[in-house]
Amino acid sequence: MKICANLSLLFTELPLADRVQAAVAAGFDGVEIQFPYELPALRLQELLVRAGLPLVLINLPAGDLMAGGAGLAAVPARQTQFDAALQEALTYAAMVRPLCVNVLPGRLLEGVTREQALECLAANLKKAAEAFSLLGIRVLCEAINPLDMPGFLINTPEDLDQLLRRVDHPNCQAQFDLYHMARQGLDIAAGIDLLAGRIGHVQFADCPGRGAPGAGTLDFEPLLRRLKDTGYQGWLGAEYKPSGPTPAGLDWLPYWRAVTA
Repeated sequence: MKICANLSLLFTELPLADRVQAAVAAGFDGVEIQFPYELPALRLQELLVRAGLPLVLINLPAGDLMAGGAGLAAVPARQTQFDAALQEALTYAAMVRPLCVNVLPGRLLEGVTREQALECLAANLKKAAEAFSLLGIRVLCEAINPLDMPGFLINTPEDLDQLLRRVDHPNCQAQFDLYHMARQGLDIAAGIDLLAGRIGHVQFADCPGRGAPGAGTLDFEPLLRRLKDTGYQGWLGAEYKPSGPTPAGLDWLPYWRAVTA
């Protein structure tokens, strides 16, 4: 397993365009960016080539989700907006070539039943999975805890399991975030077992607080070993909130390299 830096949360003391080189200097193997679209695709491609780092993950544009809204992917009345977001991401990804694209489920909109939202989400995930398969890019869907994001549609490994079965497309897998599982007090190892073979990307932060490993109480080592034991060989995305300048809080990184080697 390799470790990548989420540049939306790490190195935020720098402009986004400078964070790729900062990740190289810190010793990360790759980078991920939640919503990179403020940078022209050609500019980001140049930064990645210069740094010699792969772009592991980006998110599909999610409408009003990050401002507290329902987002796009599970709202039937926003199909036109979702299709436009999908096209924007396809055009951007064709240039920067991320390994994965994450489609955020969003919140359950008032007036929409859960079944209607899930049906819409599954159809959109299948559409995205098919479109990105032509570029060789994996599509992911993520469970997020409802404490940090109230009303979020997909919360648990069981939710992800049922959704992936509904989508039933070989290019659609789970994004598994250790922090979001821990925040809910779930059995994370059991979740890894449930989704074994269908986890396309892993993210992490300590819990509580969503800080760097060692800032909270989450015991990562057995979870990393469980991932290895179930055959996961993908990336681990550091998506946490540093307590200060990012380089000053990377004492966890050498140990993680040893455990995941």
